[in-house]
Amino acid sequence: MTDQQDRARAFHALHVAGDPLVLFNIWDAGSARAVAEAGAKALATGSASVAGARGYTDAESLPLQQALTNAERIVEAIDLPLTVDFEGAYSAEPVLVGVHAQAMIETGAIGINFEDQVIGGKGLHPLDLQVARIMAIRDAAEKAGVDFFINARTDMWLTAGVSTVEEEARFDEAVTRAKAYADAGASGFFAPGLTDETQIAALCEASPLPVNVMMFDAMPEGDRLAELGVARISYGPGPWRNAMTALTTAAQALYQG
Repeated sequence: MTDQQDRARAFHALHVAGDPLVLFNIWDAGSARAVAEAGAKALATGSASVAGARGYTDAESLPLQQALTNAERIVEAIDLPLTVDFEGAYSAEPVLVGVHAQAMIETGAIGINFEDQVIGGKGLHPLDLQVARIMAIRDAAEKAGVDFFINARTDMWLTAGVSTVEEEARFDEAVTRAKAYADAGASGFFAPGLTDETQIAALCEASPLPVNVMMFDAMPEGDRLAELGVARISYGPGPWRNAMTALTTAAQALYQG
């Protein structure tokens, strides 16, 4: 198997504005193998998908140890870089965030998504606290000797942000966070829920970090996102939901005729 640090460096190199890395999100070793065999250059889990496949809901209801074990099994099965949707790293406290990040690094994963919403609460974490949390992850990565890819997610355009930040202030606040997260040691900036082409292009221009967006029905096509300067495109829970829909449809055909 390729060395973890080599996989991490290769993953960083895949983030190119205008030639985005496309991640068709997986949830276990089996789905990882299927996506790898289709030609993926890297793998990424989705938290809702991993939780749902184990009978849990999203938002860290999946026990931490199960999240770690799942990541470790994927790394063992597939020799591609794996980034894990680690939600809020199972703690609001920077010290525990660092401890949990260390445990994730030890699975062999080379990166995580790390979000700024208050899981189980309301709104976004204050900027200074989120910066401290990112710094704790970077410190854990440096101690491990891994160029860990911290994909700093803002929930500015999802429920947490929409419910607490006025629409006219969201873009400027997102740019402020992108810059602060970069200074704290983040590697990428993830803005799920952002669909407006003008704002996507402006964010790609203003962010010091490569920008990641998530595909929704309202999103521009991949080629257009590349033209706008996007460096990474994720599919989130979509692939798992489509797989479950296909399974249900096939079962209905069998049992209901």
